[in-house]
Amino acid sequence: MAGKILVGTSSWADPGFVREWYPPKLTARERLPWYAERFEYVELNSSFYAVPDRTTVHKWVEETPDGFVFDVKAHRLLSRHSAQVESLPPELREQAQVSGRGRVRLTPELETALARRLVEETAPLAEAGKLGAYLVQLTPAFSPAKHSLGELDNLIATLQPQRVAVELRNRNWLRDERRDDTLRWFSDHGVAFVAVDAPPDEHFSIMPSDFDAVTTDGLAVIRLHGRNTEGYLKGKSVAERFAWRYEDDELEEIAGRARSAAEQAGEVHVAFNNNRGDDAPTAAQRFRSLLGQAPAGEEQLRF
Repeated sequence: MAGKILVGTSSWADPGFVREWYPPKLTARERLPWYAERFEYVELNSSFYAVPDRTTVHKWVEETPDGFVFDVKAHRLLSRHSAQVESLPPELREQAQVSGRGRVRLTPELETALARRLVEETAPLAEAGKLGAYLVQLTPAFSPAKHSLGELDNLIATLQPQRVAVELRNRNWLRDERRDDTLRWFSDHGVAFVAVDAPPDEHFSIMPSDFDAVTTDGLAVIRLHGRNTEGYLKGKSVAERFAWRYEDDELEEIAGRARSAAEQAGEVHVAFNNNRGDDAPTAAQRFRSLLGQAPAGEEQLRF
């Protein structure tokens, strides 16, 4: 039997959602329950910037129905992005090595401590059966010319046995003979390869949209970044980088990819990251309709 396809967005609290998608005057506390009435899945985006508090995570569990799934973004430092010391939990700041510009140096000790803290604070999701996977969204600077995927081994081991998905942001990992080695690392470590829908350009920071891979039987992931090449490469805000209004023919194409992945994995997560205004939730609702998961009501979809 085909695996289950879960559809959602890469945040539920994006400012554009608040302005254009949620009903006017809906309070911040009401947004997640309202979102969870329309989707079964979401990415937790705030954890990229700071490890969430366990008490807050408990509230998210209580505010969502049974079976609702969260993918949790790993902290930006764990994903090899630049991070300021203030983004770390207070008790980890003293042990952090900091550059003259205030950027934290990732050491093996800090990596383990930060990853363990993320696991501890998000444990309520796992205990409730609502933790989909930890998502490690690597920086484009993490290239095969300077790095090895083996550098992630300690991080993956610390986050497991929960499921882990890794999104590469440097297409050189998939060029020529290196592709087989890359996919072998994913398979050997039980890590889900994150496929993308991205702008049609061969810039090194844009992963190819015509490549899908299922590297673990339990999970496949597709993240949709829109197809705005200029915005993706030159945009200075999230809205500028990922601005894209998906049309039905594009969504049908992606639906085919999701169905194909579901033939190989028990669960497929499709996350809309085209976060300009209400583009992401609107497209995600339409996508669910095309999959037969939700009615295509005009009021609901706002097309």
